[in-house]
Amino acid sequence: MVSTRLFKNGNSQAVRIPAELAYTAWDIDLVIERRGDELRIRPAQRRLGDVLGTLSEFSANFMSEGRSLDTDDEREAL
Repeated sequence: MVSTRLFKNGNSQAVRIPAELAYTAWDIDLVIERRGDELRIRPAQRRLGDVLGTLSEFSANFMSEGRSLDTDDEREAL
């Protein structure tokens, strides 16, 4: 466990993130949420980018024959 302290930055509270816990990138959006007396800091949800463009690259007959792994096995009665 690593300890750090709060400090004042303008009219806001700030916290120093020690180097061993720091994110490698500087241009990421973070979300801070309070859960009881804890503050949780995590990356904001990543954008999906051009997911529709990627999906449109699949051919019209993609998976038309289904998956060869799909089998309907009989199950034991409960």
